[in-house]
Amino acid sequence: MKKQLLIIVAIIVVMVGQSGLYVVKEGEQALVTQFGDPIKVVTDAGLKFKLPLVQDIHRFQKRILKWDGDPNQIPTKDKKYIWVDTTARWKISDPLKFYTTVATENGALSRLDDIIDSVVRDAVSGHLLVELVRGREYRTSAGEIEETFNVDGDIIDLKDLTGREEILAGILDKARANTPDYGIDLIDVQIKRINYVEQVRQRVYERMISERKKVAAQYRSEGEGEKADILGQMQKELKRIESEAYRTAVELRGQADAEAAAIYAAAYNQDAKFYALTRTLEAYRKAIKGNSRLVLSTDSEFYRYIQSSR
Repeated sequence: MKKQLLIIVAIIVVMVGQSGLYVVKEGEQALVTQFGDPIKVVTDAGLKFKLPLVQDIHRFQKRILKWDGDPNQIPTKDKKYIWVDTTARWKISDPLKFYTTVATENGALSRLDDIIDSVVRDAVSGHLLVELVRGREYRTSAGEIEETFNVDGDIIDLKDLTGREEILAGILDKARANTPDYGIDLIDVQIKRINYVEQVRQRVYERMISERKKVAAQYRSEGEGEKADILGQMQKELKRIESEAYRTAVELRGQADAEAAAIYAAAYNQDAKFYALTRTLEAYRKAIKGNSRLVLSTDSEFYRYIQSSR
């Protein structure tokens, strides 16, 4: 009899231990309900106790969770359709509200779909495409901040545009205003990807080509300027070298002519008659060639040596 009683007591203790004790893990929080009504929230990890068969445990994550929305095709303010893919990070801040409003993580994700998609659609449709794809401090490849932007022929001052970071901050503020009612703390909202529809993609490609051509033209212009400067320096140096060479050649020629004249003068002064004779004979050789004839008068100075030799 005592043995049977001990067995019954042991079975009751085991049943109470199994249904009355529970463990809250790190990164978890638990909501205790009694007959479906919330009793308390347990946020500390460890071994806990509840009333067996009366109270139930609902476990929720304390960690940051991820939400990924479906890509949506949304028109921008300048009537350009784009595919927008959004993601967000959130966590359960109030398990009691969370349980009573959305109950599960799937229910929370469904509610976030409605909230975030609506806010993102309003933000995209209320801004220009350029505002969604670039920041306020966008810089060109040359490192300069653009002051104006061309939107379908209209020149818009870049200072009047809103940057992508400011748009995302506005989306987060508007979406976060609605999530505390569901026990959710929305931490961050980001646009993962923006894909253009075919028509917009062609325009974007055309603009990219135009910008690249503009940069290429600027580089070519700078290169032509450098080329002209180098050629100018080269021509200047070439003229300087030619001028110095010409001056040196003239000086050498002048010195040679002076030396030759001095030699001629010295030779002439040694025997003026012999010099006159040799020069006259040289003149004869040059004047009388082949069948040529030379007609001279008898009193010509040029005929003097021929006459005296007869």
